[in-house]
Amino acid sequence: MGSESDCNFAIVTRSDLIELAARIAHDGWVSTDPMVESAVLDAVIAQLPASLDGAGARNILTESDALRTLARAPAVRALAECVLGPECFVVRGILFDKTPETNWKVIWHQDLSIAVRERCDAPGFGPWSEKAGVTHVQPPANLLARMLAVRVHLDACTADNGPVRVLPGSHRDGRLSSDAIEHWKATTAPVTCMVPRGGLLALRPLLLHASSPAQHPLHRRVVHFEFAAEPLPYGLAWHGQW
Repeated sequence: MGSESDCNFAIVTRSDLIELAARIAHDGWVSTDPMVESAVLDAVIAQLPASLDGAGARNILTESDALRTLARAPAVRALAECVLGPECFVVRGILFDKTPETNWKVIWHQDLSIAVRERCDAPGFGPWSEKAGVTHVQPPANLLARMLAVRVHLDACTADNGPVRVLPGSHRDGRLSSDAIEHWKATTAPVTCMVPRGGLLALRPLLLHASSPAQHPLHRRVVHFEFAAEPLPYGLAWHGQW
C-alpha cells in the first residue's frame, strides 16, 4: 500500500482505507504491512508492565504514556475510523504474549464480552463476570457488530509462533451457537493471519478466531485495542474511553 511518514507512523491513502473497510465488511478481518516504526514499538516495549498476568495483561491503557500514545496513533486510528467513523474511541486495551512459559492454545470462539464501569439492570445484557477487578458483560450481538479490534504487533507473527487463525465471513451470522460454530469449522477453510513487526490486524469481535501453541515460542507481543463509536444504553458506561 502507498504510504507516507507522519509522527513516526505510516499513513495509508484514502483509496487504501476504502479497500480495507470493504475487506473487513466482507471477511471480518484484514492485516497490513508494517505501519508503526521500530522506534515507536521499542518505546512501547520499554513501558510494558514488568510482571504479566500469565500470558498478558488487561487494562493496559492505565499503565503507560507510550501505550496511550499508541492507541491514538494515526495509523491505528485510520484503520478504526475507516470502519467506525471519525468519532470512534478505544474502550479497552489488552496485551498478549506467547513465550516458552506461556505458550497457550485458544479454541475457536467469538469475543463476546465488553468491560464496563459497574453492573446495572440492562435488558439484553448478560451474563456478567469480573476479570482483573473489572466488570464485564456480554452485550447484544448488534452492539458487538458495531465494534472493531485493532491489534498492533510488537513482534513479527509468523507461522511458527502461534498466529491467529480466522474463519472469514463468520462475523456476519451474529452470535453463534455451538452447533453453528461446528458448522463453520466444517465448511470454511481457516486463514492464518501472519503479521510483520509493526503491522496491524483488524478483527470484528464476532469473527470466529483461534490460535495454536507456538512451534518455536519466542515473544509474540500484541497490543489489542477495542474500538467503539457510541455510548452504551441503560445507564451503562464503558470502563474506559481513550
